[in-house]
Amino acid sequence: MSLIFLRHSKPAAADGLCYGRTDLGLQPGLDSITDQLHADLPPLKRIITSPLSRCRILAQTLAGKRQIPLTIDANIIEMDFGTWEDTPWNAIDRDALDAWAADFFHARPHGGESVNMLQNRVRTALENIDDTPTLWVSHAGVFRALMAQTDHSDPWNARIDFAEFQTINLA
Repeated sequence: MSLIFLRHSKPAAADGLCYGRTDLGLQPGLDSITDQLHADLPPLKRIITSPLSRCRILAQTLAGKRQIPLTIDANIIEMDFGTWEDTPWNAIDRDALDAWAADFFHARPHGGESVNMLQNRVRTALENIDDTPTLWVSHAGVFRALMAQTDHSDPWNARIDFAEFQTINLA
C-alpha cells in the first residue's frame, strides 16, 4: 500500500519563520503550480488535506481539476509550536531550543504540541488509508512523522520541498 504525499507550495512568510499552525496564505503562482502538479501526479481517487489554507487551497484546486473528492483531516495539520508561532527561529530563546532538542519527542517548551503528539496524530490519520490511490496535502512536520512510520533511515531529518510530492510505501 502506498500514499502520495504533497507538501504545500511556498507560503507568504519570511524565510526563517516558525509558522507551524499559523494560517499563512500562499505566494503568487498557485495556478502554474497546480497546472504542473495536475500534469505530473499519478491517477488519484481522493485527496486528504490539512485544514490550513496553505494546504487546503492547493488541495481544493487539484481536487477540482481531477474531479475527485476532497476530505479535510485535522490529524494532518502541522505541529503546534505554541508561543513560538510566527516568531523567527533565530529569535527563539536558545535555552528553550536546547530543552526541546534534549527531549525531542516529549518536550514542549513552547507550550504547544510535542513531536510525540504529532506522531500520534499521523498514526491516527494513517488508520484511514487503504488501497485507494490517495494524495495527502500537508506539511514538512507531518511528512517527517509519516517517514517515521516507514523504514526511512533518518525520518526526522527527511526533506521535502515546497510543492514537491513523493510516493510513500506504507507496506
